[in-house]
Amino acid sequence: MAAAEDSSRRFVLVAITLASFLIPLMSSSINVALPTIGIELRMDAVLLGWVATSYLIAAAVFLVPMGKAADIYGRKRIFIYGTVVYTAASLACGLADSGMMLIGFRVMQGIGGAMIFGTGVAILTSVFPPGERGRVLGINVAAVYVGLALGPFLGGILTQYLGWRSVLLANVPAGLVVLGITTTRLRGEWAVARGEKFDLVGSLIYGGMLVSIMYGFTQLPDALGIWMVLAGIAALAAFIFWELRARVPVLDIGLFRSNAVFAFSNLAALINYGATFAVGFLLSLYLQYVKGFDPQFAGIVLVSQPVVQAVFSPFAGGLSDRIEPRTLASTGMGLSVVGLVIFVFLTEDSSLAYVIGGLLVLGFGFALFSAPNTNAIMGSVENRFYGVASATLATMRQVGMTFSMGISMMLFALFVGRVEITPEVHGAFLRSVRTAFIIFACLSFAGVFASLARGKVRPGAGKEGV
Repeated sequence: MAAAEDSSRRFVLVAITLASFLIPLMSSSINVALPTIGIELRMDAVLLGWVATSYLIAAAVFLVPMGKAADIYGRKRIFIYGTVVYTAASLACGLADSGMMLIGFRVMQGIGGAMIFGTGVAILTSVFPPGERGRVLGINVAAVYVGLALGPFLGGILTQYLGWRSVLLANVPAGLVVLGITTTRLRGEWAVARGEKFDLVGSLIYGGMLVSIMYGFTQLPDALGIWMVLAGIAALAAFIFWELRARVPVLDIGLFRSNAVFAFSNLAALINYGATFAVGFLLSLYLQYVKGFDPQFAGIVLVSQPVVQAVFSPFAGGLSDRIEPRTLASTGMGLSVVGLVIFVFLTEDSSLAYVIGGLLVLGFGFALFSAPNTNAIMGSVENRFYGVASATLATMRQVGMTFSMGISMMLFALFVGRVEITPEVHGAFLRSVRTAFIIFACLSFAGVFASLARGKVRPGAGKEGV
């Protein structure tokens, strides 16, 4: 019986790990392909930013509702449906013949990605006991980073030799493999909140709030952006009002009010992703536009950061089962500050060694932060909240990523304008990049204190899975 249970757990880990690898692989691949996409579909720098941002917004809107739906209707079911949606959307993106069509299908990809990431960590936490979670979550985080690591390299090769569409179409066979494993090998179901009523009204308010805030942020400093952000803040107040009175809320606000570990760990994740996600986007443009490298070589340079993350994440995750996660996570956030400060001084003449050195520091910092922070979050809630906790963490990631891209796009609009990046605007482009890294370094510095404020966590203190 024990052997069969161990075998079942291994298949769960394989399925979730493959899916966790697939999505970041696409995300980092498409960053390298953006300049080529811009040329073929005649998209300016701001519109190119929407190729990445549209996915992030859609994923953020659906993560928490899908996490709650998974707790009610079954985590495996939502995971499988998400894989189907993501794979189909990848095919549609690869066939898009206009910028707006591509952005629209990227929204579909975001919905599928939300269904996958809103359930994956919850399934792992349900299956593995507390003493093994840090190691397993470290493996899962490592899969994310391997995807990020291979993305720029594979994306560069595919873009250069087969065109940018191949980057998106490559997700189709990979998605079918994940689907095959989950439908034939993933046994059992996890629906610990079965019978509860889904909070549709709260989900709609939540979605409207995120769209208003995140879209508005990308439109700043225009008046539309200001009004959208204000509308989003009003929707946030309405959401909190509704959730505090809902019998079965889509997001239990009490988790933030009474659980300092949960609240500050999620805040730290939001800040960390907000300060680091756009690094790949900005450096991809810098390496290709300013340094004149082809997509393949740019991808090889960018691969240095996620390789370090992939190597050290399982170690950091396992270590967080034995010592305080906040110590590791806060140290990692501090290293991220150092890496971001390195890029504040980026110039047209900066050497490749300089760029790679900054990426290595960032990669090690992120490895120390992510798995221990995830372990702290999932270990701080009861089993019936695993889906929502997993989805909330993923939402922090997506919102942080969107804000990171929003800051970059806002600075492009201020310094460069809505024009294609040519040698005539390289000076303005570099000023916008350096300003972005100043903002990101300040954010990351503040994140160190958010990470420390969570208080002490007994590693592996979470409730037993089922």
